[in-house]
Amino acid sequence: MIQRWLGIALLTAIVFPIVSLAEDQAVVINDARHLKVFYEKNRFAGWPANNGIWQWGSEILAGFSLGYLAPPEKRGLHQIDPARPRSNMLARSLDGGETWLVFEAGYPDGELHKFPTDVAFDAPGFALNARGDKAFISLDKGRTWKGPFRLPFADLNLRARTDYQVLGPKDLMLFLTAQKTNNREGRPFCARTRTGGKYWNQFAWIGKQPTSGYSIMPSSVRMPDGDFLVALRRRDNDPAQHNFIELFRSRDGGLNFQWLANPVKENGLHSGNPPSMVRLADGRLCITYANRNEPHTIRAVFSSDDGGTWGPEFILRSGAGEPDIGYTRTVQRPDGKLVTIYYWLDEPRSERYIAATIWPAPKIYE
Repeated sequence: MIQRWLGIALLTAIVFPIVSLAEDQAVVINDARHLKVFYEKNRFAGWPANNGIWQWGSEILAGFSLGYLAPPEKRGLHQIDPARPRSNMLARSLDGGETWLVFEAGYPDGELHKFPTDVAFDAPGFALNARGDKAFISLDKGRTWKGPFRLPFADLNLRARTDYQVLGPKDLMLFLTAQKTNNREGRPFCARTRTGGKYWNQFAWIGKQPTSGYSIMPSSVRMPDGDFLVALRRRDNDPAQHNFIELFRSRDGGLNFQWLANPVKENGLHSGNPPSMVRLADGRLCITYANRNEPHTIRAVFSSDDGGTWGPEFILRSGAGEPDIGYTRTVQRPDGKLVTIYYWLDEPRSERYIAATIWPAPKIYE
């Protein structure tokens, strides 16, 4: 069956790890390992993509939100109790995702301050968390945080999640999302400072404003030649809901962006899911995401030509109890294996927990 499927791909030979094929012809990676990063009875842990991931070699830090599981009568996709408190959490691994320590993030409260101008963005322990219209900064790998700081262009009614590129000690590119002109989410853009945050004098929209639906949650990569690639979560409601992942490229340092490809052309119902894009040590690009259609899966796609074309979909995990899953963040370990963080549930109306899948990237040769 695998040989018959491979015969369709005339231009690419693919050497898989242990795999099989799903009904939709996606390739199932059977030697992926699944771990529980955080699970607690009657709790709802979710949305790593809203909170960020950071990496220093084998040390990985991932953020997530923690609330309480809603009472049985509550309906809807997200069964989190709106009447009970929520917390911002961090999970740290010192061994490439094999074991985790979970603790409250400790982001400061209070009035928004001006963005600091005395931070070296390339400091060994630098980390930035962006959410909504505010940012928090750490210089000790997320152990302590300063803030909250006002993000640039906050007058655009920001809906930021954490995504940025450090380009130098005073040079930082933020990838953010603003409201559309109809006051609905959203339209992505990038903002750059070359003065350590004193001035943000570079701004560029990423793609046209969607006439229906949204374009949100950028995930960026800086290529060796200086190009920027940005993957986006897209929803189009004309004439019916259509969810997919879109990719843009900038060849001029983030001044202008051009559409490059749709790495995932169909990403299921329930508003789709955001991408997490990484550039692997062998030069390939990888995007992970969730498809909330049955059988509720965590997936990945790869590109061997800097994002111009994308191969088949790979399934890392399948069979969640309900569609409310995903929001992946992915990093590559020094040994080459990938670590994908996301939220998951095993049975209908059960606890949402934070999971990690450790998996080998399939080897693809042109």
